[in-house]
Amino acid sequence: MSAPHVLLIGGNGKIARLLTPMLLKRSWTVTSMIRSADQVSELQKLGENQSGKLNVLVRSLEDVATDEVAKERIDAVKPDYVVWSAGAGGKGPPERTWAVDRDAASRFIRASVALPYVKKFVMISFIASRLEGAPWWPAEVWEKEKNTSLKKLERYYQAKVAADQVLYEESKKRPDDFAAICVRPALLTDEPVGKVALGRTSVASGTSSRASVAYLTALLLENPDVKTTWLDMLDGDEDPDAAVKRCVDEGVNCLEGEPYYP
Repeated sequence: MSAPHVLLIGGNGKIARLLTPMLLKRSWTVTSMIRSADQVSELQKLGENQSGKLNVLVRSLEDVATDEVAKERIDAVKPDYVVWSAGAGGKGPPERTWAVDRDAASRFIRASVALPYVKKFVMISFIASRLEGAPWWPAEVWEKEKNTSLKKLERYYQAKVAADQVLYEESKKRPDDFAAICVRPALLTDEPVGKVALGRTSVASGTSSRASVAYLTALLLENPDVKTTWLDMLDGDEDPDAAVKRCVDEGVNCLEGEPYYP
């Protein structure tokens, strides 16, 4: 296989801007999809003096009204991998959250699965994007999460949960040649890449370095053995390279306990 081509949706976000040079340093091609032409010149600087190639594509996610539109946008790029790092984040009117975090995300997921050359789809989600608490969490952990942060983020939570479920359900259509990867960090910080807790975390809250999220995403894209997996992530005490290898080798999947799995 030649150097991979990654379509990075939400390319001007903080995690995406950290991920982009990590992929370019691997001599990969990155097509960064952003919503505003005003962001182009700053984003293009990420491609300077890199061994990979950076393309910038200006397209709004709010007008992705059908799966076919999403498919056309992916097909214009023909990436090997798609990374979803976009989102309204609960900002603006409720319609914007539904349109981006749920509807556009779901349409790009379905379109990716429908295009056989797309081999991996990475969703950057968040650690409490679950319908039920993880079986390995104490009951009070999930109750606290439901009554605090999930109430504050109700629209965003509902949109992300819906899109994450679509990712899992769609991935079952291609069990042998497609990996759906959902990375679920907690409270994001601007700390540098550091040690992590990856997989079955003992708590549902804490901090997650954006740089570490980006670094783990690059490792998961690079790993040839990764299968469909949901991985919770916090700052922790394990080397990130070792953590990814462990999770891939052991087939760790944090979807356990969800009503739709398996």
